[in-house]
Order: sequence, then C-alpha cells, then structure tokens
Amino acid sequence: MAKAPGTRSRTRTPGIIAALLLAVWAAGCSPRTYVLRQVADGVSTGGEGFATDDDPELVRDSVPFALKAMESLLSGQPEHRGLLTSLARGFTQYAAAFVWQDAVEASDPEASLAGRDRARRLYLRARDYGMRGLSVGRPGFREAFAAEPAKALAALQAEDVPLLFWTGVSWSLAISTAQDDPGMLADLPRGEALLRRALALREDFDGGAIHEVFIAFEGGRPEAMGGSASRARSHFARAMELSRGRKVSPLVTLAETVAVRAQDRKEFLELLGRALAFDARGEAPEYRLANLVAQRKARWLKGRVDELFLE
Repeated sequence: MAKAPGTRSRTRTPGIIAALLLAVWAAGCSPRTYVLRQVADGVSTGGEGFATDDDPELVRDSVPFALKAMESLLSGQPEHRGLLTSLARGFTQYAAAFVWQDAVEASDPEASLAGRDRARRLYLRARDYGMRGLSVGRPGFREAFAAEPAKALAALQAEDVPLLFWTGVSWSLAISTAQDDPGMLADLPRGEALLRRALALREDFDGGAIHEVFIAFEGGRPEAMGGSASRARSHFARAMELSRGRKVSPLVTLAETVAVRAQDRKEFLELLGRALAFDARGEAPEYRLANLVAQRKARWLKGRVDELFLE
C-alpha cells in the first residue's frame, strides 16, 4: 500500500477521533455547514497517520470505519476535495493491500473469486470518488475527459496530482481485475492518461510513486502491446532515487513484472531478498506500513517461485 502524500505522525490520531465525535455532536448545532467543513478538513488530512503504523492487521480492522466515517461527512460536503482525495486513496489502498492480496492467496477458489470481485468494486468506488474530485469546480470535465482525455487533462495543475494519481491507479487496478471485460479494457488508455499527466506535473510525488506505477505499466506488458523492459528499469531507477532507497515496493514490482517476464529467476530472488532484508519497522517510518505490506507480497511471490519460472 503506497504511502499517502504529506505524511503526519501517529500522534494526530486522537485528534481525528475527537473530530469525528465533534461531527456527531455538532449535527444539530448551528452553523452546521461550517462545523462540518472544519471536521472534513481535519479528517481528510489526518488519516495519513496510518502510514507510520507498524501493525498492518490493526490498520486492516480500522480502515473500514475511517472510510465510512468520511463517506458520512462527504454527504454534508459533497464537493470537499480533501475528502474525495482521501476516499480515492483509502479505498484503493485498502483494496490492494488487504482485499486483493487475501483473494490471490486464498486456497478456496470461491473465496478467491469473491475477494477479487470485491476488490474490483472497491477500486471502482475509489475511481468514482477521484473523478468527482477532479470535476469539482470544472463543469463538464467528465464529458470532456471521455471525449478527449489529453485535452481535458491539459488544464490540470500540480495541486491536482494526488487526485490524478489515485484516480489513475484505482482505475488501472480495476481494469487489471477484469481481463475478460472488453468494455473495461477499453478504458485502460484513460487510466494511463491520468497517470502520465501526474508524472508530467510532479514526477517526485510521494517519493517516486508514479514511477513505481510505470514499472508495472512498462514491465507487465509485452513489447507488442507497448511495454518495454528498458523503460520499466528506467522508472525503477528513478523511483529508487526519489525514495532514497527507503521504499521496497519498487523492488517487488520489478521482480513481479520484468524479472518474471524475462524468466530471470536469479534477479527475481535477488530483488525479493533485498526487499525482505529491509528493516521495515525500524527504518523509514514515513513508509513503514507500505513497506510491511510490500514485504508480505514479497514473501508470497518468493513462495511461488517454482510456479513462476520454468527452470
């Protein structure tokens, strides 16, 4: 699960809870709209404290409540960009780190299928919140984007990068879970367009997170479909540089895409070994949770090495 921008310390969590309690208390007070706006501002920025947590299972159990609380607040502030960004981010991270990974690891085929379907629906919910956020203050944006994505995105600026990123990621992940759905596959260029605009505007976003996505985009597709192992490696190098080697997810992504496609078992194991050797609880606290989640995936991939490589 990638770290959200602007990480804050876990000490903000009590303040978030207090803000939620205030929202409940203030429901019948005046002026209600002002109070809800202040609470929405606090909640949409404070949830980033999850990034430093060292207990993924605790976060797994906590996130659904936080997301539903934000959805409740959004009903009173439907155009609050901070809440819309947090919901796009939160549903994407929760689905990817827990729902999808549980599904692919499940031994029961029915449970696996149900988990994959649930992850897809959560990704689409995240995408819809992201598109709502991008449309705030831009009448007709959805229609313009559907007709001419590049032209519609040209007007967006650096402050839109978080929404561009989470909308593009959630959309792309939803598409990746629906390989048998031609309608969704046709939307892949739109998800990619959002991410390319984000990359052009702010390539250093979240310690190279956009470059991480393009490792998968370039490395996970054959050259006949526009992929490139060389470009994937360039994105990997830049992601590692921007994160100063403090994130292990680029290692895992390169292993899962480029190394597997090249059937380079040695590189695959070396990359996963580097990811697993990182002290995720002691180093890089701003990426602690993301690194722990990435290490879980690394262990799962390492356990499948004989399935993934012919020799």
